[in-house]
Amino acid sequence: MSLHSVSVAGVVVREDGRVLVIRRADNGAWEAPGGVLELDEQPEAGACREVLEETGLQVEAVRLTGVYKNMARGVVALVFLCRPVGGEERTSSESVEVRWFTRSEIESHMTEAYAVRVLDALDLEAPPVRTHDGRRLLREPTASGSGIAS
Repeated sequence: MSLHSVSVAGVVVREDGRVLVIRRADNGAWEAPGGVLELDEQPEAGACREVLEETGLQVEAVRLTGVYKNMARGVVALVFLCRPVGGEERTSSESVEVRWFTRSEIESHMTEAYAVRVLDALDLEAPPVRTHDGRRLLREPTASGSGIAS
């Protein structure tokens, strides 16, 4: 039986609409802060912990905004819309830069597989389920509006 890894990420949105992103230390990619969900951890708490660890900001999870699977690596990611509630921005061993991106910066600086997580959080009311190969989406949600890929 194969095993999957579960990750969580927080799409943190400021009052001005800008979104918190990090430049990862391991590969230099821009992404929403996130990481592996611990075995004894609730998903929302894991997303908030990861944001704090990677950015120094305390956040509150508002709602689940999507479920994403990296088919190449077997990682299922749960993404949550979050709002900042405290702390101070800083980098960490996992993030070499912390910034607040506009929508156009998200679209131009992030790979499709990670930009869609942020854009879904900003645009959709129902969480979609999407699959990707680590860079590109493999299929879109069904036209039924359910947000679930068949």
